[in-house]
Amino acid sequence: MTTSSTNIDYDAPYARPMREGGNWFQRSERWLDERGKGAWIATMVLGFIFVWPVGLALLAYMIWSKRMFSGNCAAKRHHRHQRHHAMRSAMSSSGNAAFDAYKADTLNRLEEEQANFEEFLKRLRDAKDKAEFDQFMDDRATRTTQDDVAEDDAKPA
Repeated sequence: MTTSSTNIDYDAPYARPMREGGNWFQRSERWLDERGKGAWIATMVLGFIFVWPVGLALLAYMIWSKRMFSGNCAAKRHHRHQRHHAMRSAMSSSGNAAFDAYKADTLNRLEEEQANFEEFLKRLRDAKDKAEFDQFMDDRATRTTQDDVAEDDAKPA
């Protein structure tokens, strides 16, 4: 008895599961979800234009199902949660005392380097501000002396 191996493309259209089940509302909801938030908003606006109660119902449904607020705000909140979780796991003990000591030493060194770098940037900004202010004062003094000379030349003797 022989066995044959076949390569099946699971991404081919014929291999995808059929999702055409459900009533017209579920099918239209899936269709809009596949196209994104813009499709939902366009449908809501068209609903307001043609039959305002339909637009109002779509707006209420989008708010109730949280489709209206599922964009960037939710993604940012998710990323912030991930960063917090990553930082918390980075600070927890690994169980290896030598590694934990190395990690603590490295984190302290990096914090010190960051503080030194921020202090350097502050000094650099202060020096630039001082140079700009000195240039302004020199230009002002030059203009004042030129104005005084021009006034002296304009006065009759």
